[in-house]
Amino acid sequence: MLTGRVTADKEAVVGLQVLGPAGRAMPVEAGIDTGYDGFLTLPSSLIRDLDLPFAGTARAILGDGNEVSLDLFLASVLWENEPSEVLVLAAEGGVLLDMALLVGTRVILDVEEDGVVTIESLSKIRAVH
Repeated sequence: MLTGRVTADKEAVVGLQVLGPAGRAMPVEAGIDTGYDGFLTLPSSLIRDLDLPFAGTARAILGDGNEVSLDLFLASVLWENEPSEVLVLAAEGGVLLDMALLVGTRVILDVEEDGVVTIESLSKIRAVH
């Protein structure tokens, strides 16, 4: 289970560990973006710090409707205490977690300042019932 909080700006954020190929881990606070269908968005400086391997380019449509070409990289995130390989889009701004990473989970948001954000594995929830 991942937990986080709702910020004063009404953004749901969770803490993640992003892992580079040499096993270096960097903690990040990722905003949950339900309108995004990539995997994880990281700023270029963090991609360089983790020495993430280049994987190609991808076209993306931004929230304002503009289409851009962004570099793709490979990384891992700790998800349910296990490393999970993900594609990373290089984009300046905040770290974003998208719907593709949330497949198979239940996301619960207490939408108020400092409200609790909980992400749970559906398979673990169903195994309990």
